[in-house]
Amino acid sequence: MNENMRQRIIEVCNEKIEKKGENVGLSFYAFFANKNTNPERLMAVAEWWIMTHKLDHFEKAIKIKEMMVREL
Repeated sequence: MNENMRQRIIEVCNEKIEKKGENVGLSFYAFFANKNTNPERLMAVAEWWIMTHKLDHFEKAIKIKEMMVREL
């Protein structure tokens, strides 16, 4: 996953946490528009989420943010 995508994920997590609190959950689809405009990027995030880390469909935004920060 590239640096731009990591930053995007952190930004989205921050927005969700700010709006809905630290218990808010999200899926990897939260980082994309409703259109499949970049299938390579979507697949990279899906692979990181599903194959690499074996995460559930919905995870706490705070957990995902912490994972992204650690991987920077």
